[in-house]
Amino acid sequence: MDIDREEIAHKSLILHLEHQGKLEIKSRVPVKTREDLSLAYTPGVAHVCRYIAEDKNRAFTCTLKHNTIAIVTDGTAVLGLGNIGPYAAIPVMEGKAILFKEFADIDAFPICIKGDHEDLIGHIRSIAPVFGGINLEDISAPRCFEIEEELQDLGIPVMHDDQHGAAIAVMAALLNACRVTGKRYRDLTVVVSGAGAAGYAICRLLKCIGYEGEECHAVKELIVCDRTGIIYRGRPGLYHNIYKYLLGDETNLNLRKGTLADALIGADVFVGVSDANLVTAEMIRTMNTDPIVLALANPTPEIVPDEAKAGGAAIIGTGRSDYPNQVNNVLVFPGIFRGALDAGATKITEEMKVAAAYAIAKYVKDPKPDRILPDPLDRGVAQAVAGAVADTARKCGCVRKI
Repeated sequence: MDIDREEIAHKSLILHLEHQGKLEIKSRVPVKTREDLSLAYTPGVAHVCRYIAEDKNRAFTCTLKHNTIAIVTDGTAVLGLGNIGPYAAIPVMEGKAILFKEFADIDAFPICIKGDHEDLIGHIRSIAPVFGGINLEDISAPRCFEIEEELQDLGIPVMHDDQHGAAIAVMAALLNACRVTGKRYRDLTVVVSGAGAAGYAICRLLKCIGYEGEECHAVKELIVCDRTGIIYRGRPGLYHNIYKYLLGDETNLNLRKGTLADALIGADVFVGVSDANLVTAEMIRTMNTDPIVLALANPTPEIVPDEAKAGGAAIIGTGRSDYPNQVNNVLVFPGIFRGALDAGATKITEEMKVAAAYAIAKYVKDPKPDRILPDPLDRGVAQAVAGAVADTARKCGCVRKI
C-alpha cells in the first residue's frame, strides 16, 4: 500500500486544527448532586487525604496514580525531526497518550519540559508522586541514557521507549526470523547501523550486556557502525562518549575495522536505526545465505524492501506501515507498562524486557517471511505482553509491598 505523504500531512494538520489537540480529561465519578460534590471534593475528600498521608502507597489504591503514565520529553530528538523543542513535541506525545489508552487502557499525559539535563531530572522527580510510571520519549543521546539511569530509584517504572521499545521489537523480530529461515539465534552475526538511543539499547539486548540470569541469550557476534564506520575497541575518540566506549569494549571482539559495507560481509542480520539509503543490493549480496534485513530508519529506510529483496534478503522489515513486517514500538510499550502497573512493579527490569520480546514473538503462531511480527493494531498483543511482564515482575520480586 503506497501512502501519499503530502496528503497525510495535510489531513493530519486539519485534524489537529479542527480538534485543537487529541486529548481531554473526563471524570470517572458523577458530580450532579450536593452529595456527589461532598464525596468527590470537600468535605469528604479530606478523609481520603489523611488516609494517604498515613501511607503514601495508598495513593495507588484510591487515586489516578495506579493507572497513569507521564510521557516526558524535552523535544530534543522528535521522530526524524531532531531538536524541535518541547512545544513542537506536544502532538507526538498526545498521539502516544492515545496509543496507551487504545491498546492498554492506560491514562497517559504529555509532559513536555523546557530545560537542560538536570532540570529534566529534577522536574520528573517533582511530578513523580502523581504518576504510576514514567515513559521517557524523544530525548537525545547520550543524555537519555544518563537521565533514565538517574531515575531508577523513583519506586515506579521508568523506561525510555526509544531505547528499549525498539530493542524489544527487534529481538522479537529476530526470534521469529530465525524460525522462518532455520537460522539459530545464538549463531547470528548481527550488524547494527546507528549507535544512538535505539542502536545502543538494541546492542545491549542482543549481546545481553548488563543482563543477568539465563533469560537473555546473546547472538554470536555483533558489529556496530556509526557515521565514522565500525566501532572497535581502541578506536580514536571513543573515550569522549562512554556509551560508544562500552560498545567498543563489549562488541566486535575480532576488532574488525572499516565501513558499513565491510561490516556486512558474511553477516546474517542487518539492523538499521540510522539514516536513509545507506545500504545497497550489492552490500546485501555479500551477507550470509538468507540474510535478515531490518531497515528501520523513518521515513526512508536504509534500503527499500524491493532493493533488499533483489540483493537476496530472505526476511525484510522496516519501520513503515506500508511494507510488510513493520517493526513498531507500539507492539511493546502499551503492554510492558500495562504489565508493570498491574504487578505494582517498582521498575522495569532487564528480565521483564526479555519476557516482553518472547511474548511478542510467540504471539505469531506461524511466522512467515512477510509476517514475523503481529499486526501493530492487534489489541491482543498488549495483553499478551502485559501478562508475561507482570508474571516476570512478581517472580523477580521488584514489586511494591502492600
